[in-house]
Amino acid sequence: MNKLTMCLVDFAVLAVLYFLVFLPKWKHLPRIRLILNTIFYLYLCMVLYETLMPVLCSLPNIFRHSYQPMNMSPFIDIVENHANATQDVILNIIMMIPLGFFYPLLFNEKFSKTIAITFLLSLCIELIQPLLSSYRVADISDVITNTLGGLIGCLIYYPFREKLQAHLQSHGNTDH
Repeated sequence: MNKLTMCLVDFAVLAVLYFLVFLPKWKHLPRIRLILNTIFYLYLCMVLYETLMPVLCSLPNIFRHSYQPMNMSPFIDIVENHANATQDVILNIIMMIPLGFFYPLLFNEKFSKTIAITFLLSLCIELIQPLLSSYRVADISDVITNTLGGLIGCLIYYPFREKLQAHLQSHGNTDH
């Protein structure tokens, strides 16, 4: 069974969550906010797909394999010249750039809180991965590169912050 098929239950739960929890909460927002919130939600779903899924069908096996401790040697894959190590670093950075951009835009948060949220999300993902599969290993390099991606997203967002926030405010309240 391929990964996408195994993730269908997870995607169904995420769809139900969107339509029963988030959409009713967001439907009163201006159209641009609804669209941006939905894009952000879909982005987070894709991050979950790439990093943790399948979750629900993995739960029965969660304690049937040993938990591998986090690799705490930063960038050891690059140092040891492992296949795809550079590609993994680049993809981990790219994956979190949207979080660094959209989080402060949608929640009007400070730079430091956005970086902290990026770090904590990445750390949680890394610590959960080995629970769901014996093939996944938590790696400090991923936490570092994901956080760097969030930082880059913030650096892209902040020069345009005032204009973007003004645009959102002209289309309604920016608070949830």
